[in-house]
Amino acid sequence: MSGAAAPGPGLEFSVRDIVADPYSAAPQLTARLRIEDGTDERIHAMVLRCQVRIEPQRRHYGPAEQDSLRGLFGERERWSDTLRPFQWMQCHTTVQGFTGSTEVDLALPCTYDFDVVGSRYLHALGEGTVPISLLFSGTVFTKGAGSGGGSGFGVRQVPWDCEARYQLPVAVWRQMIAAHFPNSGWIRLDHDVLARFADFRERRGLISWDETVTTVLADARARAAADEIGEVVT
Repeated sequence: MSGAAAPGPGLEFSVRDIVADPYSAAPQLTARLRIEDGTDERIHAMVLRCQVRIEPQRRHYGPAEQDSLRGLFGERERWSDTLRPFQWMQCHTTVQGFTGSTEVDLALPCTYDFDVVGSRYLHALGEGTVPISLLFSGTVFTKGAGSGGGSGFGVRQVPWDCEARYQLPVAVWRQMIAAHFPNSGWIRLDHDVLARFADFRERRGLISWDETVTTVLADARARAAADEIGEVVT
């Protein structure tokens, strides 16, 4: 799903594709960028920085997704105020020399961590796409004819209004996560909470963390049901 280019003075960026990197050591997407320069200068190199933002207001949400996103955006009635773009990640790359246009891969490192807003948001989605925008900045090093016929170098900045939008398929993100965490996941806990879990596991003689968490949840449901019965009786 190619993203539309947003032009800046002399530079235009567009996203050709975003795919899951099957060989990365950690979860990573790779964006294929097309860069077009409207000047006649020979670009010697470019140090490119990118802020990737998720734009949740540009997407429709089904009932199940609305329930899952309540913790991030509140009740559905508040979404006109709470559904705002937020930063997903920052990344950077170095672009080799070119004249006119070029294509380059931009690594988008991801995380499973539920403490990260972007991960919580993506985990809550079902099908469809994720509207994202890539905001670019950086430095362009140019090479051209200098005074006296010699070669000269110049420096200019990537304009702050350079950006590109893209509709990232949810399936691509899920494919990446599944490759690194097949049928599993993890959450970060405070040391004291983890110690209490470990103590509970030992006292109950449980053999795995899955069994430990399942037992805790079952006990909580049983207590909630008992409380409801007690309220009815009284």
